[in-house]
Amino acid sequence: MQERSFDWRLPAVWAVLLTISVFAHAYVEVADSGHRIGFGRAVVQEAASHIMVAALLPAIYWLHRRFPIGASPRNILIRNILIHALAIVPFSVTRTVGMTGLRLLWFVGLMGERYSFPLTADRLFYEFSKDIVNYAMLSAAVVALRYILERKPSSAPALPPTLPPALPTTAAALPERFAVRKRGGNEVVVEVADIDWIEAAGNYAVLHVGGDTFEIRSSLSKLEAELDPKRFVRVHKSHMVNIARVTEVTPWISGDWRIHLQDGAEVNLSRRYRQRFEALAPVRS
Repeated sequence: MQERSFDWRLPAVWAVLLTISVFAHAYVEVADSGHRIGFGRAVVQEAASHIMVAALLPAIYWLHRRFPIGASPRNILIRNILIHALAIVPFSVTRTVGMTGLRLLWFVGLMGERYSFPLTADRLFYEFSKDIVNYAMLSAAVVALRYILERKPSSAPALPPTLPPALPTTAAALPERFAVRKRGGNEVVVEVADIDWIEAAGNYAVLHVGGDTFEIRSSLSKLEAELDPKRFVRVHKSHMVNIARVTEVTPWISGDWRIHLQDGAEVNLSRRYRQRFEALAPVRS
């Protein structure tokens, strides 16, 4: 796997999309006002709003990277959707306040004109109702552009059918199963070979087994030392995968890659842990 240079197509596409949106919204605003507002003034007002959207785009990308909305176990998918829904509030407040400041700076500070845009509760609620749609559309665009610009099916890395045997093993006996407690107090035995991937959750680790999740009181680093290094590999500071359950690895953003698992989940393969992963499954660009 080779280091990739920054893909300038992504900011270029966003610049084009936001510019088109500025002029389209300005035209609608002039038409709705019965041409009482000049087109130039409408463009400046919409540009202030879109500049704030552009400034918030990195935060939206980070949220989709940390809490992706895609093929994941149901409980994680619901959690991620809820996090994105809650994120609309700070997104809307930041955009509205920043937009107001930019408009005041232009009209009052630079042009010496009178301009009023009171940040009342009614105004914030009105802007929030619009930002629900704005955030949903931006999120859809983030996901769509990721697949259009980042995914390269023709050069998708292939995983070898067998694992390389020459990897160090620990002298101590490796556990073959874990006893975990389900909700309700029932204790079940989980075979280590059935674990698809493991996720860190504070002082606990979440075992993902065929669509089910089980919590075990252990750190991810401790489990990494206990499990078979020929089978389980750390791919992220918060994730470890069963290499036998990996179905595909695809390029993602910022030099990271995306690991697709048999249970439908997707986890990040960060550059920090890429060498460990390639020791078990060489990735070929």
